[in-house]
Amino acid sequence: MEPLIEHVLYDYSYLTLFGLSFGYFLLLYFGLGTLFLAVCQFLESRRLLHKIRPEEVSRRQIVFEIKHSLKSIVVFGFSIIPVIYFVRLGIIGLLPNTWLTVLAGLIVLTLWNEVHFYFVHRLMHQKFMMKKVHYIHHKSHVPTVYSVFSFHWVEALLLSTVPLTILPFIPFSILAVFIFPLVSILLNFAGHCNYRFGNGKGNGWEHFGTYHNEHHSRGRKNYGFALNLLDKLFSRQNR
Repeated sequence: MEPLIEHVLYDYSYLTLFGLSFGYFLLLYFGLGTLFLAVCQFLESRRLLHKIRPEEVSRRQIVFEIKHSLKSIVVFGFSIIPVIYFVRLGIIGLLPNTWLTVLAGLIVLTLWNEVHFYFVHRLMHQKFMMKKVHYIHHKSHVPTVYSVFSFHWVEALLLSTVPLTILPFIPFSILAVFIFPLVSILLNFAGHCNYRFGNGKGNGWEHFGTYHNEHHSRGRKNYGFALNLLDKLFSRQNR
């Protein structure tokens, strides 16, 4: 595996890297998204999951979401290029690919994504950005798994910088960086699938990953990605 990773990192052309990255995000979005939805529907039939909002989503909304998600996937495809470029320059240092470094890297990247997403999301809710950029994502009043990447290209570009904003400062296993989009999109599906465990009453574990569903209908509150820790922290400070 290591020789193959070295070959990808240092020998592949940037066009090839874009193609691989684009295909990866395409597979995650359509392949894993469709599977995630099927599992949710199966669990709903067994009364293990419940819809947060009962409204049916129109075909027109799904088409709109897929159309803008494809544009976002093009942007995400380019996100690998500056990372590899800085690796080749030696600006980004890499750790060996061990179980420990991969797991630790995924945890740190996931936590950093919470912080990164929160502040980008708050920026998106400023008046100008909401009117010109973020309104696309909020077209999905009832979110679906297909709305996870439904962004204006500017928002997609900002959200794609999660690895780039931390890798120059902290060394990671490159496998952790490659696997991170898988972890991220699973949490993203949970935040947009319109399902949760239980009836949603109270503040228990059944809310994990589903706070963002409510953000789509309310437009305010729950600016975080999978957690609401930063929402709680900054709401206290703003009292």
